[in-house]
Amino acid sequence: MGTPEITAIPSRHLSSPALRPDGSRCDRGVRLPGAGAGAGASGAEGAPGKAKGAAVTSAVIAQSAWRRPASAVFTVGWGANMFASVLQVYRENLSSAQVNALFGAYALGLVPALLVMARLSDRLGRQRVLLAALLLSALGSAVILFSGGAFGTILAGRIIVGISAGSAFGPGTAWIKELSDTAKAAGAGARRSAVALTAGFAAGPLLSGVIVQWLPSPQTTAYLVHIALVALTLPVVWRAPAAALPATGRDSRSVRHGDGARKVLTSRLFLTAVLPTAPWVFGAATVSLAALPVLVPLGGYGAVGGGVVAAVTLGSGIGVQPWARRLALRSAAAPFRAGMASVIAGLLAAALTVATGSLVLLGVTAAVLGSAYGLLLVSGLQLAESLAGPRNISTVIAVFYSLTYIGFAFPVLVQVLGKLWNPASVLVAGSALAVAALAMSLIAWPVRRASRTGA
Repeated sequence: MGTPEITAIPSRHLSSPALRPDGSRCDRGVRLPGAGAGAGASGAEGAPGKAKGAAVTSAVIAQSAWRRPASAVFTVGWGANMFASVLQVYRENLSSAQVNALFGAYALGLVPALLVMARLSDRLGRQRVLLAALLLSALGSAVILFSGGAFGTILAGRIIVGISAGSAFGPGTAWIKELSDTAKAAGAGARRSAVALTAGFAAGPLLSGVIVQWLPSPQTTAYLVHIALVALTLPVVWRAPAAALPATGRDSRSVRHGDGARKVLTSRLFLTAVLPTAPWVFGAATVSLAALPVLVPLGGYGAVGGGVVAAVTLGSGIGVQPWARRLALRSAAAPFRAGMASVIAGLLAAALTVATGSLVLLGVTAAVLGSAYGLLLVSGLQLAESLAGPRNISTVIAVFYSLTYIGFAFPVLVQVLGKLWNPASVLVAGSALAVAALAMSLIAWPVRRASRTGA
C-alpha cells in the first residue's frame, strides 16, 4: 500500500467538520493517493471492504501523524532551554551579566528566523525547514560543546540555537495544526503544539541539571545527550506525512479571515488580546526559571535546583492544558483573563519568595507562573490560528512567537532594576504592568460580549 497523503483543509475552528452546501457533514483531512471520486468505479466485488479498510488505516495514521513534527519541536525546545541548567557551570568563569546575556542571546537568532522561515516553509514545505532546524540545533550544541568556556564562542552557539528554534517553532506549530485538522476536539493543534514545546523546555533543563549536579564533564555530557536526541529525531521527521502547501488561490475562508497577514495582525482582537498578553507567556516562565533561582539561595544544589524549578514551572504549563480547554469552551476571553490573573498572583508570590527566601514559596510560585505560561501560550496560539487564513497561518504564528520572546528580557530587567531598587519591589511593579494587560481584555471582549467566541 502506498504512503498515505495527508491533506489539511484549513478552518477557522480547528478540527471542525467540513460542511456540504446542503448543510450535511463530510469527513476530511485524510485521503489515499488515487482514492478519488472514480476510485470505486471499477465494480470490483471487494471494493467496498477494501475502501473501508483503507479509510480506517488512513484515519489511524492521521491521528498520530502530528507526533512526528511535534517530536522535532520537542527536541529543538530541549536544546534551547537546557542552557538554563548548564549555565550554572559557567558562573564560575563569567560575570553574572554575561551569564544572563547568554541565556537570552538566542532570541537574537530566533526572532529573525521565526519571521523568515515561516514564509520559507510556505514555499518549500514544513518538512524541509524542520529538518534544517534540527541540524542547526545540533550544530549549535556542538559549537558550545567545543567552546572551551570562551564567552564569544558560547554566544555564537546560542545564536545558532536561536536560529534553529525560530526555524522550528513557527513552521512546526503550523504543521502540527495542519495534521490535527482531523481531530474531533477543536483547538487540538494549538494544545498539541503547546505541550510539545513545553515538554521540551521542561525536560531539557531537568535532565541537564541532573547531569551538571552529579555526572562528570557536564559541559560535554549534556550537549552530547542533545546531539544524540537530534540524531534519533531526524528519521522520525523524515518519514512524516507532508501537509498540503497553502493554496495560491482565494477561498471564502481566507477572504473572511483576512487574505493577508497584515490584516490579521492589525485586527482589533490581535491588538487588544494577543499583543498585550503574548510577552507574558515567556515573561512569566523566565521570571520563575531564570530569575528566582538566582535571587533565592539554593545552597549546594544550584544546578539541579534550577532544573527542578524549570520542570515545575513548565510542567505546570502542561498540566493546566485541560483547564485551559474547559475555559475556552466557556468563552474566548476566559483563558486570557485566567492567565493574566495567574501572572499577577505569581509575581506577587515571587516578591514574597525573594523577601523571605522560602523554598516552599519558590515551588508554589513556580507552579503559579507556570500555569500562567501554559494558559497564555495555548490561548494565544488558538486565537492566532483562528484569525489566520491558510495562506498566512505560519506567518501569524511566527509573529505571535516573536512577541512571546519579548518576555526573555524580563529576568534581565529584574536583575538590572533590582540593583537600583529592591528586587521584590521590582516584581511588585511588574504585577502592576500585568494588571494593565489584563484590563486590555475588557477592550478585546467587553463584559456584555464575554461569552461570545467570535471577533
